[in-house]
Amino acid sequence: MRFLKYFVFIYLLTCSYALYAQGLFRKKDSIVTKSLSESWELDKKDKNGTFRLNSYKPFYVLPAQWTNRINEMPQSIGSEPAFDEPADLHSTEVKFQISFKTKLIQSFLFGKGDIWVGYTQTANWQVYNKQLSRPFRELNYEPELIINYPLDFNFLGFQAKMAGFAFNHQSNGRADPISRSWNRIIFHFAMEHNNFQIYLKPWIRLDRSADDDDNPEIEDYVGRAEATVIYRKNGHSLNLLLRNSLSFKDNHGSLQFNYMYPIRNNLRGHLQVFSGYGENLIDYNHYQTTVGIGISFVEW
Repeated sequence: MRFLKYFVFIYLLTCSYALYAQGLFRKKDSIVTKSLSESWELDKKDKNGTFRLNSYKPFYVLPAQWTNRINEMPQSIGSEPAFDEPADLHSTEVKFQISFKTKLIQSFLFGKGDIWVGYTQTANWQVYNKQLSRPFRELNYEPELIINYPLDFNFLGFQAKMAGFAFNHQSNGRADPISRSWNRIIFHFAMEHNNFQIYLKPWIRLDRSADDDDNPEIEDYVGRAEATVIYRKNGHSLNLLLRNSLSFKDNHGSLQFNYMYPIRNNLRGHLQVFSGYGENLIDYNHYQTTVGIGISFVEW
């Protein structure tokens, strides 16, 4: 009953905020966009100048996310467990994500390329865990500098729309022994056709000494590339995110499925299912399956 009370309270709170946010973003200049050109200002008609705040990755709140295997003893590869005893964690927690981007430089490369800066933050919050004083189990911070160039040609029945690369840093801001971080150069290529969008993102992890690696072999678990497939119709959105280590031996990775359905205007219900490694950085080498339900404010 106590769990139910907190769940209902948080769900009503997020819904109330969402309805308030709808009043802010229901005008014509809403930050919610659909096409790749609208989202990344690729065509001349969609250019909006610099330092204008835009949505990036989905912005959502999941008041209930359940996992079949909570990570009570986080441990990096080749290291001892971070704690002497398993933490008394609950298998159900709150998860939320905020994400935005802004353009720093417009039309700098042959009059077409742009430079963006993006920021994404995700949180796993043990809000129902009174015994441990409701701590944030994990916070992940992900700033990145993105160089983007518009494209316009047919590719496998799709219209190629953009390509580029990003300097990406991701960390949890914690001290040893549960510090986790890595730096990458992420290449990207995106295309669309009718209601479909596809993003392909391989990456290279930047060199790091073995003595200063918080999460060794992270590429072998979280992966070396990801593909995102998005299908939208009548306000509904199906998003499939696949990550893979691209290794024939001990192949690892993850799959995340998101279903967003319309509630009112731009407010959507959100169902998220994840299975694999790297649901967050502290769990980079921890396999689990999670199911979360909540609401979304904006999407890709």
